[in-house]
Formats: sequence, structure tokens, C-alpha cells
Amino acid sequence: MTGYIVLIIFVLFILLNTFKILREYERGVVFRLGRYVGTRGPGLIILIPLFEKMVKVTLRTIALDVPAQEVITKDNVSVKVNAVMYFQVFQPDKAIIAVEDYMYATSQMGQTTLRSILGEHELDDLLSNREKINQTLQKVIDDRTDPWGIKVSAVEVKDVDLPEGMRRAMAKQAEAERERRAKVIHADGEFQASTKLRDAATVMAAEPVTVQLRYLQTLTEIAVEKNSTIIFPLPLEFMRYFSKILDNTEKKA
Repeated sequence: MTGYIVLIIFVLFILLNTFKILREYERGVVFRLGRYVGTRGPGLIILIPLFEKMVKVTLRTIALDVPAQEVITKDNVSVKVNAVMYFQVFQPDKAIIAVEDYMYATSQMGQTTLRSILGEHELDDLLSNREKINQTLQKVIDDRTDPWGIKVSAVEVKDVDLPEGMRRAMAKQAEAERERRAKVIHADGEFQASTKLRDAATVMAAEPVTVQLRYLQTLTEIAVEKNSTIIFPLPLEFMRYFSKILDNTEKKA
């Protein structure tokens, strides 16, 4: 009875080590007596028991979090920066043979590259040109991990943690910039208004009757209520007109 149990266990062991099923996004790197013999999959894989070993590798895109790194920018500001990196294995054999642990190696490569690249930029550049920095990080990391059969598709800087003193200084700078813009806009409005008033005065000087029409228009605008008491200055042109009438009457007399 014990012999049958041992035999059954041995047969199950052989079957489990002979037939492997790989999903569509998986590949198997096969070694025979320690030597690489090929990459197989997906589907049903048949291995020689005790002689062949298989290492599974996923071909899906992996999102790898790059921990926060202490970075000193080019203008000597200390910040903490973290990022996320998206990559996938496009050559499973290189990912297993060329490097001991491609996940760990890619993570370390991302951390060191993040510190070195961001250290070449100033703080303002880091905050305003993040897209350009992301492209630079992606290109550098992709070039360095290419011998491992890994393709880095994107690197995104997530958070930039600034010191408290730097935050206050940037807030003051932003407030001063807003005040400067407000003053410039106000001065520009005053300049445009003065220009229009000058043009209006030129027109009125050429045609004095326009002054009277303007007085009358103002009167219609302010006389909204029936019980309004309006003090309206008498234009000098009216006085001159009456003076001319009186002079002509006296001459005729």
C-alpha cells in the first residue's frame, strides 16, 4: 500500500513538472541543465522533468513607484521628489539572464537617475518644466535598462516637497507678482482713458455745440426720478449767445 502511494506521488510530481500553462501575457524562459534553450509560451508548455526548469516573465506594463529622494537642485535648494515609472519586458531572456533581479535593478536605476537628473536643474525649472524633465528621465532610464531587455515607456514626477521656508518665500513672490500685474493693468487703463479724453476734448474744441449736447445728455441720464432736484451749470456758450443778442439789439437801437 505504501508503495502505491509513493508511486502516485511520484507520477503527480512528474506531471506537475512536465506540463505548464502560460497565460497570454506570460513567457517562460527555459533552462536545460542550467543552459538557456529558449523562450516558450503562451499556452501549454512541455518540459523534461528534472532536466528543464522554467522561469515565468510577465510582458504586461508594470507601474513601479520610485520612493521619495532627497535632491539638491542646481540653485542649492533641498527638496524631496518621488515619481512613478512605467516599463515592460520586451526580451524575457535578457531580463532573466543579463540581470539578477530586473525589478529591483530597474527600481534602483530609477532612483539614482532621478537624483542625478533633477540635481542638474534649478527649482523654478523643476516646477515649471516638469514635462521636459519627465521626457529626459524616460530617455536616460530607457537607454540604461535596454541591455536588460526592458522598455521604459514613461516616467512621471509626482510630488515635489518643498521646505516650509521656501514655500513662504514663493507665496510672497507670487503675491508681489499679482500686485505688480494689478498696478500695470490699472496704469494701462488710466493711460487709455486719458487718451480717449484727449480725443474727445479735441472734437469738442472743434465743435463747441457738442459741449451743449453733452450737457443735455447728462441731464437726461441723471433725471431718473420725478422728485429729483438737479443743479445744472449753465454753459458759457449760452451766456455768450445772449450777450451777442443784447449787443445786436443795442446797436440797432
